[in-house]
Amino acid sequence: MDMVFFGSSEFAVESLQRLVARHTVRLVVTQPDRPKGRHLHLSETPVKQFSRSRGLELFQPDNVNTADAVARLREIPADLFVVISFGQILKPEVLAIPHRCCVNVHASLLPCWRGAAPINWALMSHDEKTGVSVMRMNERMDAGDVLLQREVRIHEDHDAVTLAKELAVAGALAIEEALDRIARGVETYTPQDQSRVTIARKLRKTDGHINWHDSNRHIHDQVRALMPWPGAFTHYKGTCLKVFRTVLAISAALADSKPVSGTIIQADKQLGILVAAGAGYLSVQEVQPEGGRRMSAHDFILGHKLEPGTKLG
Repeated sequence: MDMVFFGSSEFAVESLQRLVARHTVRLVVTQPDRPKGRHLHLSETPVKQFSRSRGLELFQPDNVNTADAVARLREIPADLFVVISFGQILKPEVLAIPHRCCVNVHASLLPCWRGAAPINWALMSHDEKTGVSVMRMNERMDAGDVLLQREVRIHEDHDAVTLAKELAVAGALAIEEALDRIARGVETYTPQDQSRVTIARKLRKTDGHINWHDSNRHIHDQVRALMPWPGAFTHYKGTCLKVFRTVLAISAALADSKPVSGTIIQADKQLGILVAAGAGYLSVQEVQPEGGRRMSAHDFILGHKLEPGTKLG
């Protein structure tokens, strides 16, 4: 089938790679190059980088819904628009352009976690499973009828980066199967159950602030959910300390005591930095001090005298 592909992030590349092998991708629409990093050099989206390597025609509008952008899209003979992690909302005028429909791959089991950050909120909420959904798009955000879904179990060692990679593969397989059904005319769509809708709002930097009065489970999920941005963080002696990896810990020796939340109980090579949470204990395994590099907790301990009783936060 002939299609226009809309995508920007790394999550979309896996699907585009598969679609190029089996279909005719007449145009790739991606976000404009943006300033990035300390020196604000222009950075291409991962989808643009892949598309250039394959010689695909690119279109990078600031707003895909302008009259000029719509006119450009109408020039392309497309059966379908395929939208995956694009970063702009398509208005009804754009959705009406392809001959058949617009389909989207969303990184959740809809109607759960509609919105900008479904992978992060699934982890932060300690969900046992997530997945991908292929839906026929309408004018409302992630509210279209679902063609198919693929389920992915969430494991204890998943963080937002590793889970996104697994979901990207699942999404590529799902869109491949969905387009095969559409090509054969055997697709069926199921309306979403509105009573089960949850929203995965856009992340804010403040979401990374660790409240040590929360349970060890909540903080552990927060750390792994917010990789790589905004990242979880606390404070040590008045400076910001980013936390990249934690392990749930049990301290039998302290079973009868109730240390103040955020208190460092122990700091050594074996345990890392053992901290009391509002309920339970957490072993901090990897950190980055303000102005420093990312390092193991052991390396941080070697450069800082972490006395038991010192409070984080």
